[in-house]
Amino acid sequence: MALIYIVEDDNAMRSELAKLLMLEGYDTRVCTDFEQAASDALAAHPDCILLDLNLPSEDGSVSGHAICREIRKSSDTPIIVLTSMTDEFNEVLAMKLGAHDYITKPYRPAVLIARIEALLKRQAAPDAHRSTLTHAGVTLDLRSSSVSFDGKSVVVTRNEQQILALLMSCPGTVVSRSDLMCDLWESDAFIDDNTLTVNVNRLRSTLASIGVPPDFVQTRRGQGYVV
Repeated sequence: MALIYIVEDDNAMRSELAKLLMLEGYDTRVCTDFEQAASDALAAHPDCILLDLNLPSEDGSVSGHAICREIRKSSDTPIIVLTSMTDEFNEVLAMKLGAHDYITKPYRPAVLIARIEALLKRQAAPDAHRSTLTHAGVTLDLRSSSVSFDGKSVVVTRNEQQILALLMSCPGTVVSRSDLMCDLWESDAFIDDNTLTVNVNRLRSTLASIGVPPDFVQTRRGQGYVV
């Protein structure tokens, strides 16, 4: 039974999360001393950590970003950021510091559980710890959530990384829109089809910022995408 460690300062939210996870068959432990959150999380040896970004501390030195950074110094334990911060800056920073996923509040319980299950499944896969993917001169570093090309690099968001990782894991093969949506959100029923198009276009813009040719991610009309 997987153990989920919860770092959340809102008592009601923390209790709600713990109850939801236990109903889904997970063991849970919660953090109550945020000054020691990183060390306590590591000592618990969890299978996944749910981490809020806004956390209380006397001197303002404790934040979810700092905790994520500290955990990454010695562990690859999956971290899912669960936060009310919806801006791209905080998402990119969290991913750069080593978070595996970024979910904004208010969250839908079914989506959260699906994302946890998907992450744990990926971690258990034989090639889960493969750190880089390379195709046509483009390298995706899964540990740093960054893409490099021709000497330049850029940090990508969680969705951009997921799309690119799936496409680059099977170059030359068309990946259907349905498969991409299921990989991103564990279902193609949770979102509007246009949401995937928006995410792919953002990925293309990010890649273009470091000089990746515009035809690197190609659209196959009526089918999906391919690199």
